[in-house]
Amino acid sequence: MVATTDFVHLCNPAHYSTLPDEWVLGVADVVNSTAEIAVGRYKTVNMVGAAVISAQINAAQPLRIPYVFGGDGAGFVVRPEHRHTAEAALRAVRNWADQEFGIKLRIATVTVSQIRHAGHDLRVARLKASDGVDYAMFSGGGLAWAEAEMKAGRFKIPDVDPITPPDLTGLSCRWSNIAAQNGMVLSLVVKPSKTTSEADFAKVAQDVLAVSDRLNRSGHPVPPQGPAFRFPPDGLTLEAHVSRKTRPLWWQSAKLLFSNALIWGLFMSGMRLGNFEPRHYREMTARNADYRKFDDGLKMTIDCDLATRDEIKALLAQARAKGLVHYGLHEQDEAMMTCFVPAATEDSHVHFVDGASGGYASAAAQI
Repeated sequence: MVATTDFVHLCNPAHYSTLPDEWVLGVADVVNSTAEIAVGRYKTVNMVGAAVISAQINAAQPLRIPYVFGGDGAGFVVRPEHRHTAEAALRAVRNWADQEFGIKLRIATVTVSQIRHAGHDLRVARLKASDGVDYAMFSGGGLAWAEAEMKAGRFKIPDVDPITPPDLTGLSCRWSNIAAQNGMVLSLVVKPSKTTSEADFAKVAQDVLAVSDRLNRSGHPVPPQGPAFRFPPDGLTLEAHVSRKTRPLWWQSAKLLFSNALIWGLFMSGMRLGNFEPRHYREMTARNADYRKFDDGLKMTIDCDLATRDEIKALLAQARAKGLVHYGLHEQDEAMMTCFVPAATEDSHVHFVDGASGGYASAAAQI
């Protein structure tokens, strides 16, 4: 499928391609993420959601897989011959999240044919963020149905012994949170009602995007020159949990402290090291940031002012009154990023953006 560079095109179902019946959708979701947010652990929740994706990307190498980050969870698609590997990676992340953070993770897999038998579909499109990165978008209702089935306890992946640790190579959270420049960071989740046609939902999404597109850079919360980097980084301990494997946490934290001191020095000086050019890397971080997406609905984390927030809210309230959508909005002062960096010297690094104090999870909880 050809990736589009225009996000508004993704409102149109014609831009999505159907998937074969035998392909497999995997879904994961943090149990009771609302309670984790209440005790200030949303950055950890985001890390667990991103770990699902990084483990699947690493397990699928050298193949590329479609995936979507949801804040407190994730979804992805694999070919049928890779189902066993994907399920093993899901088990590994579930076990790791429990051992490292005491966070419980639901996981499930379902075939595309099962989705269609239930009266839904699973279609995929791609948004080209840059020459190095594109992101998958999903439509057809299949992803939302699979998530609901998982939460109802169906399509569980059974436990097996032994469970090997997940391969989370490339997963990191070194960037500082990004303060709102226009008043607030607004996380928005809009879902169609059961009786809403794709055309009617597309019209609502287009209206919302028309408002947000009037913002500078369409409300992109990451500055064009890239986010700030502080030393020591806020996510140092989280990253130590990700990369320590069997090493003591204190040892891995000390190792990361040393390597991050070098990175901080490079960013502060702008000095090139081999093929790594700090200014270019930061600019590509902004370009590659995943702050808008479709996954059987519209999700955005945007930097906006009160007037824009009110206009979006009025549009959505009107659409809800007509029975077209359900929606949730959550306001916060900062955005945050969780990153997957296969190689710092290439432009293929991806950056998942969410609100720093609840984001998508808090917005979705209002639905």
